[in-house]
Amino acid sequence: MIFDNKFIQQRIEKAKLLKEAGHNPYSNDCKRNTTIEKYLNVNSDIADREDKRDEKRHYTVAGRIKLLRVMGKASFVKIEDESGMLQIYVARDNLPEDFYNDMFKKNIEVGDIIEVGGYPFVTGKGELSLHAESFTILTKAISPLPEKFHGVTDKEIRYRKRYLDLIMNSEVRKTFHTRSKVVSLTRRFFEDKGFLEVETPMMHPIAGGANAKPFVTHHNALGIDRFLRIAPELYLKRLIVGGFEAVFEINRNFRNEGMDATHNPEFTSIEFYWAYKTYKDLIEITKEYFKYLFEHLNLPTRLPYGDLEVDFENFQEIPLIESLTKIGGVPVESCKTIDSILSYLKSKNMTVKPGMNLGQLQGELFDEFVEEKLIDPTFITEYPVEISPLARRSDENPAITERFELFIAGREIANAFSELNDPIDQLSRFEVQMKAKDNGDDEAHEMDSDFVEALSYGMAPTAGQGIGIDRLVMLLTNEHSIRDVLLFPAMKPINNEEIKTQEEE
Repeated sequence: MIFDNKFIQQRIEKAKLLKEAGHNPYSNDCKRNTTIEKYLNVNSDIADREDKRDEKRHYTVAGRIKLLRVMGKASFVKIEDESGMLQIYVARDNLPEDFYNDMFKKNIEVGDIIEVGGYPFVTGKGELSLHAESFTILTKAISPLPEKFHGVTDKEIRYRKRYLDLIMNSEVRKTFHTRSKVVSLTRRFFEDKGFLEVETPMMHPIAGGANAKPFVTHHNALGIDRFLRIAPELYLKRLIVGGFEAVFEINRNFRNEGMDATHNPEFTSIEFYWAYKTYKDLIEITKEYFKYLFEHLNLPTRLPYGDLEVDFENFQEIPLIESLTKIGGVPVESCKTIDSILSYLKSKNMTVKPGMNLGQLQGELFDEFVEEKLIDPTFITEYPVEISPLARRSDENPAITERFELFIAGREIANAFSELNDPIDQLSRFEVQMKAKDNGDDEAHEMDSDFVEALSYGMAPTAGQGIGIDRLVMLLTNEHSIRDVLLFPAMKPINNEEIKTQEEE
């Protein structure tokens, strides 16, 4: 059973004793009038005054007990709320008769959530604290917290029991504050640019908008299968057909693929579509977007990422084929034909799926020899048409598309292109994708006849882009696993997880 642990049973008994003594261990009458951060800021001048006690000021704070030093007639308690940590001085003579000995010393423990009223003072060691004049238990924690000195360090447990991770690791909370700010700033940036935020379906009749394997669910009322969204692209472009000229959606996507440091089955991105613009315009707005984020997050433009340093004032741009030779070191003659690429890969002891076309093989060369070398922000442009089924062909060279992907610190952050708005060309691209699917490519794009029909009514020249929010937050917070920026990442179920508690130590 979940509460069979003897230490939990002891805490349950203490909760009963509190209740019997008239102290509700799950009170809902909190009178907090300030946060710890505000308390510390407002009273920061006390340390500089001759009289370091100020009984004229009275504050009520609340938080979780993180440290408890119980002594004879007085104790020190450290509590934490979302904004910070505060030391509380609890003296027997300042509390109701017998409360200190009978209730506080016997039944209050680390992990409990309390409310304390009192006045500010500075200890002999110079620490701004609060002298308690009232003490209320708000929530009795019946499960002990992890051992105080080491917290929760096992990443598997941190991800599975994120609530414990957040309780024990304030730096983790800072990461998710940053994530929230990034989402908020992203919304504000695009709204200020005149974009309209919209919502599109998360259950699709066709898995479309990207090359990816979908999750399948079943709609009982309609008696049909539906696919969880792998991308909102085709629905957002339908809105451009309908007359909207600038739309965006901050969306959750689902892809039934492998998991690693940069991939989770569900992830967040922003996709935006801008009529009467090209992918060149998207390069410029992307630079503006990063500048906006860095200014509002107060980040330096030279940002550390692991052992790397990324210069966000050094955006670069290079065509994909050119990057193979200039950055990847692949000989020019080994990039041009299927046979030459296969021969080069063989010389490097690499194998690829049989039947790959030229564009796919050039993509393999890029993934293997170029991507990880792109440290400063780099727009890789002019992707082969074979690996860009939704992008517009270049007028000058129909073998390539008006597309870019943005790479930073060796990882893809964004994908964008001038959108294909020729319905005949789009239909032929889908047909090529269907042949690939018939040949065993389970990530090939499905035929979407309704989208082709939508294009037949005319879509204005449009540019569209997707930016991975999770990877962006990883970059800005110097985190190296996508699980560290997802509150509840996907995890394989396991049994009998154990965490050492203070009592067990």
